[in-house]
Amino acid sequence: MHSQYQSGSLSLLGTISMGTGVMIGAGIFALTGQVAELAGALFPLAFLTAAIVSGFSAYSYIKLANAYPSAGGIAMYLKEIYGHSNMTGACALLMVFSMVINESLVGRTFGTYTLQLFDVKDDSPLVPVLAVGLIAVAFLVNLSGNRVIGSLSQITAFLKIGGIIVFAVITLWAAGFSFEPTIGAGSENILPGSGFLAGVAIAILSYKGFTTITTSGDEVKNPRKNVGRAIAASLLICTIVYLLVVFAVASNLSLDQIIQSKNFALAEAARPALGQYGVWFTVAIAIIATTSGIIASIFAVSRMLAMLTDMNLIPHRHFGMPGNIQTHTLVYTVVLAAILAAFFDLSRIASLGAIFYLVIDIAIHWGVFRNLREELNADGKILLAAGIFDMVVLGAFVILKGGSDPIILLIAGTSLFLTFLGENLFLKAHPKS
Repeated sequence: MHSQYQSGSLSLLGTISMGTGVMIGAGIFALTGQVAELAGALFPLAFLTAAIVSGFSAYSYIKLANAYPSAGGIAMYLKEIYGHSNMTGACALLMVFSMVINESLVGRTFGTYTLQLFDVKDDSPLVPVLAVGLIAVAFLVNLSGNRVIGSLSQITAFLKIGGIIVFAVITLWAAGFSFEPTIGAGSENILPGSGFLAGVAIAILSYKGFTTITTSGDEVKNPRKNVGRAIAASLLICTIVYLLVVFAVASNLSLDQIIQSKNFALAEAARPALGQYGVWFTVAIAIIATTSGIIASIFAVSRMLAMLTDMNLIPHRHFGMPGNIQTHTLVYTVVLAAILAAFFDLSRIASLGAIFYLVIDIAIHWGVFRNLREELNADGKILLAAGIFDMVVLGAFVILKGGSDPIILLIAGTSLFLTFLGENLFLKAHPKS
């Protein structure tokens, strides 16, 4: 049965504002330097290419949102595509893992940028300490209830989006709107173009926030049209802002400098244009963006895990904890994010997130093409193109990491295998009644 929904009071403009606030934030602070290290002097083009790939990916989600608007988002879409199956549960869990990985990425970004206020190196042990501390604070905020989270998100969305735009415009103006990175520096490609495509894979993480908009079906007026419109509009706005930012960074730093300061590239880019005041301003925006982003993400993940429990797709244990299921899933989310933030660096966290997200994306496109294409009146050529783009980017990324960091591929492959195996065993032990 298709998911039910009730139209809410959120307008199209409000939904676009919410979606843009979710998308624009911590990702651009964390990933600009990571993408530059992989894609070299073409890293702004990598962000543009990632936007195009994300636009094709959004087609499947828009079609699903128009047909099945609900608060369930991707979990409900997977159920519509694959039914009560191993594929639904495993892919939903991979999305959860991807979001938790993003939380740890955001946490370490918070630590890295905060330490720039004190001129401490980004490899300091204080980075994971601050990351875990932020995750703990986000846990306490989530315990305080939805109303507090909603109020914080509205205020911080305005501050971080406005701050990022101000940063981009001022630094571009101070640099005379030039773009002259050092050509030829950067990572060594194993295959021609593989470094660029690997950079695209990481840049895609900056746009994946559009999937969060799919959970607003219960809150939006005329959701069968407005959720899809909000996804498209938010992607466009996000692309423009991100291109402003990467051109601002490239205008103030050489490619070697960007790679050297890859974990805090935006703060470093503000230094030539605005001096120490620019660094302080950029760090302040980064702190706001990372804090608000992790609070919203932890809430979304805990709600999704609670929904998967209600759908009888994952196991649940109370472990003697008080409160409802979502309180328990909140604890699980925070503990896993804290462990990742404590023991993985930014590059490995981003790599895991990119692999999981692209695998889920491919599963969505193929599932819609095979099972729902006619029902959704979707263009098969666009669905296949979206899947092919994802596979090409993922393949290049895996090839590059196979040469530079095979351990992360082993971790990713083992995680994928155990997720599908565990889901299969659980469904066999708990068949749908």
